[in-house]
Amino acid sequence: MLYAASVASMLLGSAAYAQTVGPQGETATPSASITVPEDKVATLKEGKHRAALLWHDQSDFVNAVTAGATDEFTRLGIEVVATTSAGFDAAKQRSDIETALAKKPDIVLSLPLDPVTSAAAFEQAKSEGVKLVFLSNLPKDYKHPADYAAIVTDDLFQMGKQAADALAKVMGGKGTVGWIFHDADYYVTNQRDNAFKTTVEKDYPDMKIVAEQGISDPARAEEIANAMLLKNPDLGGIYVTWAGPAEGVLAALRANGNKTTKVVTLDLSEPVALDMVRGGNVTALVADEAYELGRAMAATGARALLGEETPPFIVAPAVTATADNVKEAWQQSLRVDAPKSVVEAGK
Repeated sequence: MLYAASVASMLLGSAAYAQTVGPQGETATPSASITVPEDKVATLKEGKHRAALLWHDQSDFVNAVTAGATDEFTRLGIEVVATTSAGFDAAKQRSDIETALAKKPDIVLSLPLDPVTSAAAFEQAKSEGVKLVFLSNLPKDYKHPADYAAIVTDDLFQMGKQAADALAKVMGGKGTVGWIFHDADYYVTNQRDNAFKTTVEKDYPDMKIVAEQGISDPARAEEIANAMLLKNPDLGGIYVTWAGPAEGVLAALRANGNKTTKVVTLDLSEPVALDMVRGGNVTALVADEAYELGRAMAATGARALLGEETPPFIVAPAVTATADNVKEAWQQSLRVDAPKSVVEAGK
């Protein structure tokens, strides 16, 4: 709670409050500006370079990032020699790194699971001159550009802001709001959550956050929502930090027979999207362009191989999915079709 409040205070007090900043305060560079021009492709292909994709977990999001990276590497003639999933296990990630390095990659794309463990795990890659491009997180004490080419992540502030804008639209810019944020010192969710709160406080003076509660265990979401609704039965809307806990909030609303409190959350989810297209409590899901994240990571690694300058912090756009555009938003984010159940329910 204290961490969330301090970040919100920092954002509110900043002249550039509507911008995502890097974990060390870096200014964001839009991913669209990170490209490898056609006249450099032949040089890359001559190098017969290799890349490894060492991910933290397996999911639709990771699949989309992988697809974006793989397509860009294919265009550039760079062979992907390893793709792994650590299952959120830092020890396995370290083992994955060691195994992948035996295949002599020139570029490694990865989401470091633990700052301290990752710092040691990637040390060998650094010493061998491998170009490191990180997704969202940064190993402890790593410096740009000596230790890594870039961090690439979502436009975190825009994700929270778009959630606030979507909720304000359905609430007519007025009413009471509940704010369920991620109660952990985690860079990605902290920025997204506090961007929602900051946007409501700055842009929508007739909307008031009257209830706020941190959550660390998604399984407690229903319990937290029930307590919030007990004290504030007339809540106009609830923000939920991501789609998993939003399912618990929906369960609480249904158990209370509540069809009026509107919900916004972050990241795409079939169960939550189903509620949205069926005209339920959910009014919007805000996601990142995951495919674009992967493309930008691959392009960054390739630019580093070419000896070209790479910015330290790169962000991909956010997209808001509603009942009206859910099919298009799914494609824009993940480059795959929306689940059949969602498409059929929306007809």
